[in-house]
Amino acid sequence: MSDSTVVTDAARAMARSPITKVVGFLICVELASGVLQGYYTPIFTDIARHLSIKDADVNWFEAAQLIVSALVVPLLARLGDLIGHRKVLLLSTVVTAAASWGVAFAPSFGLFLVAWALQGFYVVWLPMEVAIIHRRTGGSESRVRGAAGLLVAGLEIGVIVGALASGALAESLGMTALLAVPAVVVTLALVAIWFGVEESPVLAHGRVDWQGFTLITLALGLVMAGLVVLRIVGPASAWPWLLVLAGVATLVPFARVELAHPEPLVDLRVLGAPGQWPVQATAFLFGVSVLGAQIPLSTFARTDPEVTGYGLGASAGRVSIIIGGYVLSLAVGALLLHVVGRRIGTRAAMVGAAVLVGVGYLLFLPFHDTLAQTMTNMVIAGLGSGALVAGLPTAAAAAAPPTHTGLTTGMTNTTKTIGGAFASSVFAIALASTGSVDAEATAHASLTGYLTVWAICGVTALVAAVFLAVVRPRGGPLTGLSETPGLPEIPMPPVGA
Repeated sequence: MSDSTVVTDAARAMARSPITKVVGFLICVELASGVLQGYYTPIFTDIARHLSIKDADVNWFEAAQLIVSALVVPLLARLGDLIGHRKVLLLSTVVTAAASWGVAFAPSFGLFLVAWALQGFYVVWLPMEVAIIHRRTGGSESRVRGAAGLLVAGLEIGVIVGALASGALAESLGMTALLAVPAVVVTLALVAIWFGVEESPVLAHGRVDWQGFTLITLALGLVMAGLVVLRIVGPASAWPWLLVLAGVATLVPFARVELAHPEPLVDLRVLGAPGQWPVQATAFLFGVSVLGAQIPLSTFARTDPEVTGYGLGASAGRVSIIIGGYVLSLAVGALLLHVVGRRIGTRAAMVGAAVLVGVGYLLFLPFHDTLAQTMTNMVIAGLGSGALVAGLPTAAAAAAPPTHTGLTTGMTNTTKTIGGAFASSVFAIALASTGSVDAEATAHASLTGYLTVWAICGVTALVAAVFLAVVRPRGGPLTGLSETPGLPEIPMPPVGA
């Protein structure tokens, strides 16, 4: 029996299998993912005080988590194709649960940093879930849309519930008990996967490209090390720049190894297709704002204007309400992409979404003095972010061959996470190295630093819009970025970050 026959028979079997039960349990996993993404944001300032660090330094452990996520996603996504997506989903949840308990009970900043970084394994959940659903529906776009829409609903509910819960509990629980809540939620998600999700047939064959994994780890590690050294010794020293250049140079042998490897960790030919690379480039630039700007927005909102002359002076509870409004705008943006895409074309709708993100963050430059101004800016950026979050991962999935769905969906998260990791490092430097000595002495970042952060977020989003606007796919599997109204080939479920 040929491989194509096996693939066809497996796809038909998955299309006939019941999916409602599986989606129900996967929603539980996305609820946990939402809690992880929303719970900590209102209390980042409290965590900084608990660890005796400055607001700017909080960005460093966020950068550590993002870079771990960027490293493990391509590896785990490839393993999902080779050994089964359910196994990888289960493994990543075990690591995330253990790390979440470590965050709660870490006695020092160093151990907290390690546990927080390992918590980044949750980023692979959504790609694995999309791959599981894709296999079980035989690649049916309409069924994937419906199932993924339910998943993102669970994600967004989890973000809102997590943010509101931490804001409400911050005043009544000690820090250890407060940080233990997400650990309990992730542990329950582990139980849901164990009992509720069955393994799909493995369609891919081969092995893991460990040489490629080593090279990409070295490249990202050198770049991140350069950014850390830049924060310590300053831009006048040559050492941080040499480390960054060494990291970039390592990408050359990495590319050669991947192109020559029969089963590469990162299939550069697939990712370099005319309809695929604009999606990946946009995901990288989008990660700057959707991931890198979370902590600066939280610490800015918590900053007391009577002490620093800027900020909103918001409590943890009020910050959780701000986050809730932002997440609702993400949901609306995701839904609007499907509607607008049918009328003006998917590519034009995604270009407009990127412009909204850019405008929203650039509006922070003149308008940041009141809660109303902040919420307006965040809603505008949230509408665009929701639309991009909806379109990017599923665009990559639509372009993927059946044996690489895990890899390609995972790469959108990888490139987005790398963008967020680099942004978090740059933002930490900007917030710590600009402004007055008084602001540094009181552990607060400067207003100039925050303005720098918002400017970078706005500009990168507009550059992403240019990528989507000027690139014309020359055929290939991904035709969803066409301008033809009423023909949205890309599945359009609002997929979470």
